[in-house]
Amino acid sequence: MMGIAIRGSRQSLLSPRADSSTSRPDREQTEPVTALSDRRYQIDLDSIRRAFPPGTEPPALLIDFAAWLSGRRWGSIGCFDLVGQFSDSAQIVDGSLLRNDFALFLRLPEGFVIGTWYGAGPDAAHAPIVVLGAEGQNEILAPSLEGLFAKIALRRFEKSDLAPHEDAEDATDQLADWLVKRLGTRHLETLTEAPTGSVDFAGWAEGWCRDREAFWSTHPTMVEIAGHLIAHRPNSKNPWDRTRFEVVIVGRQLQVRALRCGRQRIAEATLIEPLLCDLRDELWRAHPALGLWYSMSFALSADGRILPRFDYDTRPTIDESPADLAQARTDLLRAPRPGRWVPTWLAAP
Repeated sequence: MMGIAIRGSRQSLLSPRADSSTSRPDREQTEPVTALSDRRYQIDLDSIRRAFPPGTEPPALLIDFAAWLSGRRWGSIGCFDLVGQFSDSAQIVDGSLLRNDFALFLRLPEGFVIGTWYGAGPDAAHAPIVVLGAEGQNEILAPSLEGLFAKIALRRFEKSDLAPHEDAEDATDQLADWLVKRLGTRHLETLTEAPTGSVDFAGWAEGWCRDREAFWSTHPTMVEIAGHLIAHRPNSKNPWDRTRFEVVIVGRQLQVRALRCGRQRIAEATLIEPLLCDLRDELWRAHPALGLWYSMSFALSADGRILPRFDYDTRPTIDESPADLAQARTDLLRAPRPGRWVPTWLAAP
């Protein structure tokens, strides 16, 4: 089973506790708890609201939890921050196409993110909470937001980043008390029970990534670009070796660089620039709500396959300077997006 790990060996967040208890584990009281530094939980409600699909607001429980968590010492109920992000930056292929399927609101170390998955079925009010991690470590953590908070309060995620840090004063009892009052039930255990017939999220994520990789491996534009860049293919038989490139297109500004000992110009840029512009417009026509991407990174493998990653949100740099804002806004006028998907740097002052 896949999962996140910290502070030692890798372990699934869904693994059962060793004692198979359905109640909170007893805490050691024989040694004083060493407090962490004065670091507090980072909470960014604006980013959380943006992370939810247009027309969907963050649940009141999540907003209330943020208020309860505010000012508390980091690590007291887990090692995470309450910060939203789009699926674009999650460890999943073509994550930008999944913005309406996820609302990622909790960030853990090592690139893991947690949030609501709306792709499980039509009942958005009871959508499961999932984790997206590196190397395909994807799984359902809880049947609902209530279930996630209950599992954290009941210490069901031992030896993971969703358990209190060993050097922090444990506040999960306080969380449990708050949940009992907030949810109006003393039976937090029942909130953690997975419904019968749950969707295989790990299998779905694996299939999505496999299909998108196959899509790009035969995409005509990518095949043509790979042909122009044949001199840059890795001289290796190792399938994991890649040559990486970065593309920036903002209005009439365009830059292609190979990421080799810094950003290096390539002689083939003039050959592939028209193809990249056409690809940008093609993706906009296929997914108009996303608008036009501003940067694209891609890896070229020894067999000539290309796997791209598109960034619609970050202000790129061209010749080490921020891309021209007027040019970027011209792109936004040509390809408008939902207000929630317009990045702060691009929004009108």
